[in-house]
Amino acid sequence: MIEVRGLTKRFDDVTAVDDVSFDVAAGEVFGLLGPNGAGKTTTLRVLATLLSFDGGRATVAGHDVAREGEAVRRAIGVVNGGMGLYDRLTGREVLHYFGALYGMTRAAVDRRIDALDALLDLAGTLDKRAGAFSTGMKQKIVVARAVLHDPPVLFFDEATSGLDVMARRAVLDFCRRYPGETRAVVWSTHVMSEVEELCDRVAVLYRGRVVAADTVAGLKAAAAAPDLEQAFFTLVRQSGLAEGVAA
Repeated sequence: MIEVRGLTKRFDDVTAVDDVSFDVAAGEVFGLLGPNGAGKTTTLRVLATLLSFDGGRATVAGHDVAREGEAVRRAIGVVNGGMGLYDRLTGREVLHYFGALYGMTRAAVDRRIDALDALLDLAGTLDKRAGAFSTGMKQKIVVARAVLHDPPVLFFDEATSGLDVMARRAVLDFCRRYPGETRAVVWSTHVMSEVEELCDRVAVLYRGRVVAADTVAGLKAAAAAPDLEQAFFTLVRQSGLAEGVAA
C-alpha cells in the first residue's frame, strides 16, 4: 500500500527527513514512533502531497507521490490532533459538505454516515452545531470526514492528543478495525502504549532517520529490552544519533 525509499526533506539547512525507507502492507497498522521533531509529521505530509521533497521516492496505493498527487489525495484520509471544523455546521452538514468535495452523491453520503455511526457512535454530533462540540465529539467527526470516501490508506498523526478516555478509545478501536485486504493505516505517535496496542510493525524515527523497523516483539528482542520504552532508548543509543540518552 505504501513504499518509501530514501525519502529526504530539508528545510534550509535542517534535514527533517533523512534517507527514510519503509513499506506498509495491506491489512496492517504501521507505526511511526518517535519524539517531537523526529520527522514523523514531515514524512506524513510528504506522503499526503502537502510538502515537496528533496530526494528519494514514494508511492501510496500504487500512485507516485511526486507525479500523481491528485490520485494520491483521492486514495488517502488524514487525521491529526489539531484539525478544525466549521462551527456553524452540524456534524451531518460537515460530512455532506466534504462528501460533495469527494464527488459523492447525497444518498451515498447518507449511507456512509449510517455505517460510520455504527463504528464511531456519532450520536449527539450529527444534528448539533460543531461549535458546541466537546473535543472528543469534534475528533469523531474529523475521523468520519477523513474516511467518508472509504480511502485505502489512512494517516493518523497524534490523533488522540487532548482526547478524554472515551473518545480516545473510540479512535483507537476504529483504527484497529479499519485495515483490510485493500486498506492500511499509518499511526504516527510518541505514545508507546498506543504503538504496543495497535501496530503490527513499527519504524522508530529519531532526528529524521529510521533507527529500527520491526514488530514490537522484534524491537524488544533486538534491544534485549523488557518493554517498548526501554527498547526505544536502547535502539536510539545504538544508532549513534543521541549520545548520552539514558535508558
